[in-house]
Amino acid sequence: MINKIRLWWKFEGRYYHKDLYRGIKNLIQWFPVIWKDRDWDSYYIFQILEHKLKLQAKGIAKRDIHLNAQRDAEVIRTCVRLMEKVRDGYYESEYMDYHETKMWFESIKEQPGYSTWESEIIYENFDEYFKKYPLIYKRVLNGEGIFPINQKIGNERKQRIAMNIAHINQERANKLLFKMLETNIRGWWD
Repeated sequence: MINKIRLWWKFEGRYYHKDLYRGIKNLIQWFPVIWKDRDWDSYYIFQILEHKLKLQAKGIAKRDIHLNAQRDAEVIRTCVRLMEKVRDGYYESEYMDYHETKMWFESIKEQPGYSTWESEIIYENFDEYFKKYPLIYKRVLNGEGIFPINQKIGNERKQRIAMNIAHINQERANKLLFKMLETNIRGWWD
């Protein structure tokens, strides 16, 4: 055991006190994130990656050693903000702000004890949502999206169009995030 400790100290360099300080600081910074980590969902992967990127942006901006340090830190912060939106499904649920739906269980007369899930749109402002994303709206009308709209009429059709726009936007945000990481991550060093 003693030899392992000596070997560890030997390969850490001659500034043992700095390495020890940095290690303790890392444990303190990471403890809350690791404590909350779970192994069953991408949500937690994003949380760990977000935390790492926040620390890296802070470090790069603080040291400001290389020419584009402040720009790199801002790109990292942009990735973190986008990652939060991807993790939380922001774009996927954005369309819900443009309508209000009443939902209830309806008993089935032919089958006592059984009921169906019913819903009715009380209020909708999907046209405002469609104006927000005109190009995606056109793509959905041309058949893109995972929710079929051909058989639907009225408010239900509009809701399906909005759901498709939301799904496409969420996928676009996901692709943009990983494209930004792929393009920039090798240059984020100090």
